[in-house]
Amino acid sequence: MLDAPSPHAMAAMAVTIAMFIAFARGTYREEIISLVTIAVIAVGLYFAPLPDTRPTDGLALAFGGFGHSALITICALMIMGRGLVVTGALEPFARVLEGVFRVNPQTGLLTALLVAFTLSMFVNDTPVMVLLIPIIVAIAAKGLMPSSKILMPVNTAVLLGGMATTIGTSTNILVVTIANDIGMAPFGVFQFTPIVLMAGLVAIPYLWLVMPRMLRDNSTGPDLAARIFHTRLRVGVGSVLAGGDLSSLGAKLPQGITIHSAPPGPLAPGHGLHISGSHEAIEDAARALKGELAPGWIIDRIRRVSKTLGEDIVAVEMTVTADSRLVGRTLASSAIADLYRVAVLGIHRPGVERRSEGEDVPAAEIREGDVLLAIGLAEDLANFARSDALLRLEGARELPRRSKAVLAGAIMLGTISTASIGLPWFDASGYAPIKLPIAISALAGAILMFVTGCVMFDRVGRALSAKVIVLIAASLAIGRVIDDSGAAEWLGQALSLGLAYLPPALVLAAIMLFVTLLTNFASNATAATIGTPIAYNIASQLGLPPEPMVLAVLFGCNLSFATPIAYQTNLLIMSEGGYNFGDYVRAGTPLVAIMVTVLSVLLVLWYGM
Repeated sequence: MLDAPSPHAMAAMAVTIAMFIAFARGTYREEIISLVTIAVIAVGLYFAPLPDTRPTDGLALAFGGFGHSALITICALMIMGRGLVVTGALEPFARVLEGVFRVNPQTGLLTALLVAFTLSMFVNDTPVMVLLIPIIVAIAAKGLMPSSKILMPVNTAVLLGGMATTIGTSTNILVVTIANDIGMAPFGVFQFTPIVLMAGLVAIPYLWLVMPRMLRDNSTGPDLAARIFHTRLRVGVGSVLAGGDLSSLGAKLPQGITIHSAPPGPLAPGHGLHISGSHEAIEDAARALKGELAPGWIIDRIRRVSKTLGEDIVAVEMTVTADSRLVGRTLASSAIADLYRVAVLGIHRPGVERRSEGEDVPAAEIREGDVLLAIGLAEDLANFARSDALLRLEGARELPRRSKAVLAGAIMLGTISTASIGLPWFDASGYAPIKLPIAISALAGAILMFVTGCVMFDRVGRALSAKVIVLIAASLAIGRVIDDSGAAEWLGQALSLGLAYLPPALVLAAIMLFVTLLTNFASNATAATIGTPIAYNIASQLGLPPEPMVLAVLFGCNLSFATPIAYQTNLLIMSEGGYNFGDYVRAGTPLVAIMVTVLSVLLVLWYGM
């Protein structure tokens, strides 16, 4: 016979249900709901403390999430993910992926799925998707495959890969931390990776062959409106161009580059080629051929000042207005570099795309309506636009600090290694590596990102999400009060009554499906903090091992691809892919059913239940 829950347990469940309803309705922002939840718990426990506790203990419980090791770990991993993005450490994957799509789109899609799945095992899902979205959009803009056919499968692969390690997502860290807090042994970074990899053998074919066919083609063909910039690619001393001639350049140039003119005979340092292409294409050409898009002295000057001031270099596009002093001048006679410490990399002239029409655009007089592609520090670019009557266009972006790319990758690899393999150490018994807690290794990695300049300290706000921070803090507070009030134990007893006569596979499937429903219509972090203690209590009630039960919660929290509100990356791809709510339900729900079935069976087999 099941006894009635205590008043504190009923209040804890009421607060939790109210928070779920508020999240699902979406009337208020998630961070507001999270802060209100923390306040309600703090005030409630202050005036009505839990048994054998003081009022101030309730305040510590409500606000303890802000200092919890799980939140510190998540923030550190966000900073490290930011370091990988701003240094361009993952850019080689982008170039390789585009090349594969050009050879065969289906092979390119499979490659994208595997890359997304693998990267998200080690980097938080959101930075991975933020990196991949522009790559996929660029691929779609070139007519290689519609973005609507790529984005959702790749996003789902990111979500699935993220559940393969304890550091793959913030939700995973929450689950394993809470499990450790309630008495379970710590999970290793790769402890449940084999289970997810085996499930991936079923999921990846679905994402590759089935899901794209369930999604509408929202493409409009290649983006013919993309700006084509004309520029002078200068031959440097160590340039690949040196010693070559026009006939030998074709094989060396990246895709999307058109050569308009070149000096006769062999090229030598100081010579220049008139080329055109998109912003990305001309930068790829300069990098691949070791050439320069602007005089080397101004590029070096901008980099030195950037390093000294600790500010990022920004690339912007600016339209020349009728009042600009630049009208009628050439780039050479405009003295832009001397006056503003800004380098102009190229000129887009409306009506003149890849055709030069006999005109040397980089050397021609600047006209009203021309678009200049300029780089420099943000303040210098603002001064340039203001002084020379230029209209700054949308789409400014920071240039990657590529000199730090290898360093950022090494720091991330070191963080993962110290948490999974351990630091090399020898004692009296021989080789005995010391494994650091993920909170320690991640924090050390974040500090190294700051010390080495991979991430600027004053830019840390761009890596951290205030919404995520308060949501996690509220989720931890809800999890604590659900557990300490006895609500988790009571819910475990109630569920165990219905699950007592089911085989282990169905018990695991029921828990996983329950958490999956919560995570697709509310917060996956909150679902994790509520589901973990409940699963632990059900395991105790039914005499089952707790580890697979907790993993059922972890896996269920990551099956968040059946609604657009289930996870923030789902919303990130919504506009780019032109998706609606029905697209997520139609393409994601069958995979949820498949994964719940496959993962439940694998857990039973893996743990011999």
